[in-house]
Amino acid sequence: MAVIDMRAMRYINLLDKISKVKTRRCFVYNNSILFAVNRTEVSRAIGSSASNIKRIQEHIGRKVRVIKEANGIANAKEFIEDVVAPVSLRSVEVRDGVMVIVAGNTQSKASLIGRDKQRYFELKRIVNDVFDMDLKII
Repeated sequence: MAVIDMRAMRYINLLDKISKVKTRRCFVYNNSILFAVNRTEVSRAIGSSASNIKRIQEHIGRKVRVIKEANGIANAKEFIEDVVAPVSLRSVEVRDGVMVIVAGNTQSKASLIGRDKQRYFELKRIVNDVFDMDLKII
């Protein structure tokens, strides 16, 4: 079970106040705030002409993205692709309880890992919170 810190709770409450969409998942990845919401409420969370996203960005001063929430391992590849977009992935697999992301080329792998492994640690935390698994990038 993921622990929600006070900052994430404030972000979640702000999304609820502005767009009237409830979520339990808020992540920081690549200096952006990601909200994982139910698939049926993504467009409502974004708002007309991205008005809700713009209002939230003005409040917190960071880039905000809304992605579809994962419904188990079946949607893992789609969820991870949404998180790391625009970086493209070759595949996402589960091997021995570890989520393995195959980047494809060295540039994609470098983008996934980031300077000082910052993006890797952020993605590892997201994978652990959502799927309760460890992460490996190859």
